[in-house]
Amino acid sequence: MWTDLETDKDFLNFGGVARTVAEIIMQTQSGPISIGVSGAWGVGKSSMIKLIRCELANCAAEDKFIFVEFNAWLYQGYDDARAALIDVVASTLAREAQKRKKGIEKTKDLLKRVDWFRVAKLTAGSAAALALGLPPVGLIGEIFNLGKMTVESKVNQNEADKIEETVDKVSESVSGLIKSNSTSSPPKEIQALRTSFEEALAEMGVTLVVLIDDLDRCLPETTISTLEAIRLLLFLKHTAFVIAADDQIIKNAVRQHYQGVDDDLVTNYFDKLIQVPIHVPPLGTQEVRAYMMLLFIENSSIAAEEKERIRIKFCEQLGKTWQGKRVDLPFLRTLNDKLPDELIARLDAADRLAPLMTSATGIMGNPRLIKRFLNALSIRMAMSNAQGVGVDESVLAKVLLFERCSNPKAYAALIKAVTENDHGKPAFLSDWEQKAIAGETIPLKTPWDDPFIIDWLRLPPRLGDCDLRGVLYVSREHAPLITPEDRLSSEAIEMLTALLEHPEMASSIKDRLATISRQEISVIMDRLLGRARQEQEWGAPPILNACMVIAEIDPPQGQRLAVFLKERPGTQIKPNIVPKIADQPWAKSLFSDWENNVSIIKTVKAAIKQRMQNGNVSIK
Repeated sequence: MWTDLETDKDFLNFGGVARTVAEIIMQTQSGPISIGVSGAWGVGKSSMIKLIRCELANCAAEDKFIFVEFNAWLYQGYDDARAALIDVVASTLAREAQKRKKGIEKTKDLLKRVDWFRVAKLTAGSAAALALGLPPVGLIGEIFNLGKMTVESKVNQNEADKIEETVDKVSESVSGLIKSNSTSSPPKEIQALRTSFEEALAEMGVTLVVLIDDLDRCLPETTISTLEAIRLLLFLKHTAFVIAADDQIIKNAVRQHYQGVDDDLVTNYFDKLIQVPIHVPPLGTQEVRAYMMLLFIENSSIAAEEKERIRIKFCEQLGKTWQGKRVDLPFLRTLNDKLPDELIARLDAADRLAPLMTSATGIMGNPRLIKRFLNALSIRMAMSNAQGVGVDESVLAKVLLFERCSNPKAYAALIKAVTENDHGKPAFLSDWEQKAIAGETIPLKTPWDDPFIIDWLRLPPRLGDCDLRGVLYVSREHAPLITPEDRLSSEAIEMLTALLEHPEMASSIKDRLATISRQEISVIMDRLLGRARQEQEWGAPPILNACMVIAEIDPPQGQRLAVFLKERPGTQIKPNIVPKIADQPWAKSLFSDWENNVSIIKTVKAAIKQRMQNGNVSIK
C-alpha cells in the first residue's frame, strides 16, 4: 500500500523544475517574488512544494530562509483564512526571533497588529449581524445578548455578575492591542502591518518563504480570503510566496465571489498575484512507467541505500528521454540484475501497463490516480490470498484497469458473460484478443467502440480462456456478482450447502445428489473445487470426500478433480491420498503424472509403487 500524501522524494524527475524555482527565489536577492505552481488535482503539486523547500534548504545557508507552510483547507470552517495566514506567519517569525535573538521587539509589535485584524473582523461581523437582525457572535455577541436581557428585566443577581465578568473578558482581550489615534484608518493599519513585517525581516536578515498548498480544495469564500491575505503581504522585501493550486479553479472562485465581472478582470486578478507561473508538466509513458516501478521498488524488501540509488538513476535517465533513452525493465536490469523474482513480476506488470495508464481517460497519467489504482490492486490481491481464491495478479490488474477505464456498460457485459459461462470464461474475448494482437480491424459496437478497448485487448494476459470468477469475487464491492448458485434449484442449493458445511458426510446424501441435473452437478463441483483451493495439505481432507462423491455420480467431474489435483504444488501432496483415491478410474493418469513430477516427495511415489505391486492400480 502507498499513502496518498506528498513526498520530498522525487519519483517523477520534478527536481529540475524545483531547482528552477529555487534559483528564481535566490536570484531576487531578497526582493519580493510570487510564484504559482499550477496543475490539475493529483498531478504532484504538493510534492513539488516539498521539493522546492528542499532545494532552497540545500542551496543556501541554513539560516537564510524561514519557511511557513500554510494549508488553507485545514482552517476552512474553523477560522478566518485571512487572519489565520497572517497569524501563522507572524507566530513563526516570533518563534524564529526568539531562537536567533534578533528582531524580538519588531515581531512583538507585529503580533499586536495581527491581533488588530482579528478584532476588526469580530466587530465588523457583529455589526453586520446586528444589521441583519441576527444574534452576533463571540464576546460582543455575549454582551449584546446579556444587555438585551437586562433591558427586558430578565436579569437576576447571578446574571448581573455574568455581565460584569463578560465585560472584563472583552476588556482583557483587547488590552494588548495597538490603540490607534482618532486619525487611524484600515488603510493606515494595513500599511503599518506591512511595514512591521518588512522591518522584522530586515532586522533578522532572512527571507520569508511562504508555501501555500491545497488552495484549490477550498470553497470560494476561503480561497478569496486566503488570496486577500496573500495580497496584504505580497511584494514586500525579503518575501517569497509559492502558491500551489489549479489556476482554473482559482479563477472560478474569483468569478463566483465577484459576480458579474468579465473574464478579463478574472484573469487580471490572478495575474497580479502571480509574477512567475509554472505548470507541473504532464506525465508521458516513460514517466508513468518509471513512477510505477519506483512505487513497487519503494515497497520492496531491498536495502534503503539501493532504493535511493535506483531512484536517482531513474531521474537521471528520465532527463535524457528526449534523446531516445528509455526507462524500462531492461534499463533497470543494468542497474541491478539480482532483484527478487516477486518484484520482477510486478515491475514487468508496470512495464506493460504504463502505456494504457498514460492514455486511458480514467487515469491519464495522474500520479494520485495511479497510486490509488495500485492500492486497489493490492487490496484485492490481499483479499484473494486471505480467502484462498488464488487470483493471478496480472489477470486481476487487467480486469481492474477495464473496470476503471471502460464504459460501465461494457464492464457489466463482461460480468454477465463470465457468470453465464459454466467455467467462468468470457469466451467472446478470445477472437477479439487474437485479432487485436495481430493488428486486424475489429468492428466493435456500443458499448465496446472505444479506442481504449483495442489497446486493452492487446495487453497480456489473454482473458478469453481465463476463469474470471475469482477475480469478480474479490472485485464485488464495485459490481454485483451473480454467482452460479443463482441458477441452482432449491434442492441443489440445499445439497451444496450440506456438502460445504459437512463434506465428510457426502456419502450419506449420494442418492439425493444423483437426482440432480448434470448441469447443476457441474456448478456444485465448481464450488467444491473453489473451497478445495483453500487446503494446504492433500492427504485425506474432508472436502476430498465430497468431490469424490460428485465424481462417482458424474464421471466427467472425475477428470476435473484429477486436473485440479495435478495443479496442486508437489509439496502439498501426502502419501495417504494414494490409497484414498487409488480405486477411482481417473486416478491412473494422475498417478502417472505424479510419478514423473520431480516436486512430488519420495514417500508419495513409494506409496504409488506399492499400490502397483499389489495389483490395485495400473498406470500403464
